Amino acid sequence: MKPIFVQLQCAPGKTYEVADAIYQTERASELYSTSGDYDLLLKVYVEEGQDIGKFINDNIANIPGIVRSLTTLTFKAF
Repeated sequence: MKPIFVQLQCAPGKTYEVADAIYQTERASELYSTSGDYDLLLKVYVEEGQDIGKFINDNIANIPGIVRSLTTLTFKAF
């Protein structure tokens, strides 16, 4: 398993709602607030060789209510 960080930019007023929805699924091991007012940073773990885009789509973007509360979703593995 390797860690990746996923940055989410939430719609105004939706940051806590998004963070709570992700926390409830237990898919992220850590949640951070970033310098932007509406940004969240998630730390998740993926299998070596797993398609990261598919993982994000299947495990983050498909959480009920998340997509309509986001303005952007970006990720970077490091």
